[in-house]
Amino acid sequence: MIYLFDEINTELTVVDKELLKQVDSPDLMITETSRQLIKAGGKRLRPAFSLLSGKFHDFDIEKILPLAVALELIHMATLIHDDVVDAALTRRGKSTVKAQWGNRISTHVGDYLFGKSLILLSSYQDSIIPNVLSNTSVKMCEGEIYQISASYDSQQTIKDYFYRVNRKTALLIAASCQLGAAACGASPDIYMALRRYGHNVGMAFQITDDILDMTAEQECMGKPIGGDLRQGIITLPVILALKNSTHQKRLYQLINKYNKSENEIQEAINIIKKCKGLEMSSNIAYHYIEKAKQQLDYLPDISTKKTLMTIAEFITYRNF
Repeated sequence: MIYLFDEINTELTVVDKELLKQVDSPDLMITETSRQLIKAGGKRLRPAFSLLSGKFHDFDIEKILPLAVALELIHMATLIHDDVVDAALTRRGKSTVKAQWGNRISTHVGDYLFGKSLILLSSYQDSIIPNVLSNTSVKMCEGEIYQISASYDSQQTIKDYFYRVNRKTALLIAASCQLGAAACGASPDIYMALRRYGHNVGMAFQITDDILDMTAEQECMGKPIGGDLRQGIITLPVILALKNSTHQKRLYQLINKYNKSENEIQEAINIIKKCKGLEMSSNIAYHYIEKAKQQLDYLPDISTKKTLMTIAEFITYRNF
């Protein structure tokens, strides 16, 4: 996705430098663990959206920088905590903080990054920025807790899935799109259109992630394929397959099994593919992208609008 951010490459470099500065601590372990995650790369999707949205009204990197860095710190904190919960040893093809330093250190480093984000957000006088992100953080936790409590529950509905995905992924992307413009003083009609754009892109992004978990090359994803099935996480392709597959009974058995072999993971994926669970999920993601693109009609005709259009179209075609 890097080329999609050509318009803000310089600003993203500034964000990366500030990220490293923010995690520089007298405690060498905090610095080392945090820097490892930053240097592992990542899409920087959330800070990028905040920077792009700021282009729609009196763009000023100094106004957006604390927000952009805080967004990435919040995201990084969730990744570290996710790796603890999932017992994940690799992310983006590299060892996780959990793999190298264990659960206790990982948990506290995640908390530390979240705390650093709060300090950055406290610099804003306009209450909309801390208010939106505090509410978003609470709902993100609700989504994660719901996902854990619903593990191996094959009775989940599409509505249940959307509830979880909205909180886990879409809300932070929506906030990123909204608040970059708000930080630069944009009017509500502009930043709310950007928020709706971000929400729909975020929904499509997570649905696509869940499809890629079953179809992508491990080298592209940087983590083992079939991870959701392995952990009992019921994603949209699974829900649709359970409704439409002629091998519904076998798929129930596979999904509800706690310790699946690699052959059983592949068998479940094959069943989902045969009944077009992946294809139907992709169509739903495409529907969200179309809704996102419609929101761009409410924005001024500047070059950034075309960038947001291109990003939206890319989301469902990506392979990582």
